[in-house]
Amino acid sequence: MSEHILISSPSTRPTVITVRRDVQAAVIGQADSFRQQMAARGTLVINVLSSPGAGKTSLLSATADCMASMSTPLRMAVLVGDIATDRDAQRLAEHAPAVQLTTGGACHLEYPLVEHGWNALGKPDVEFLFVENIGNLVCPASYDLGEHLRVLLLSTTEGDDKPAKYPKAFRTSHALIISKTDMLPYVHFNVESAIADARSIRPDMAVFPTSTRPPHGLEAWCGYLIEQRRQLLSGDVCRPNR
Repeated sequence: MSEHILISSPSTRPTVITVRRDVQAAVIGQADSFRQQMAARGTLVINVLSSPGAGKTSLLSATADCMASMSTPLRMAVLVGDIATDRDAQRLAEHAPAVQLTTGGACHLEYPLVEHGWNALGKPDVEFLFVENIGNLVCPASYDLGEHLRVLLLSTTEGDDKPAKYPKAFRTSHALIISKTDMLPYVHFNVESAIADARSIRPDMAVFPTSTRPPHGLEAWCGYLIEQRRQLLSGDVCRPNR
């Protein structure tokens, strides 16, 4: 990445000096160090992306309940990103430890805020740490938050054409959750078309059609997370595609 610096004065023509260095290199290094530290702890970090209202908070609440109900309960915590309010963190706190990350206007989370939130949680001993990103399919795709896994939600109520419109979000995600499948009888959403579009961008993308009301597909989703953590413990540390 190059940084362009414009220098000008009233009596001279502007001069552009190109500095050939990655202006985010330091933060990327910190995020990668965090990823390694969390792997050493046995905590799988998952960055969850979606458009606003796709159902991230509902999915994470249901995921926490699913993990807690297993014969050997698994623990999770959530860092909740929003531009304003702590409403989602309040909702999630009934299911898992949660801390709100409020950007005050920024359309995405960045690693320093994630580090702050992890410290605010008290660095609990959990198997999974979820980062619920700001509802946006553009900016969040470009930022490494120190995750091992990046997951994208696509709700049936927002249309099946999102993969083609927002390819980077899909290309940099390891798994796709098609949420709100209970709404399929009432909306124009072709599940097969959405999956085909997503896999034309990322052929190895795992896909999980889900609903939280009533619960559907959550066992397969949680099983996928458990398998990803098993791979993490075996030394396979995933990194987001940049």
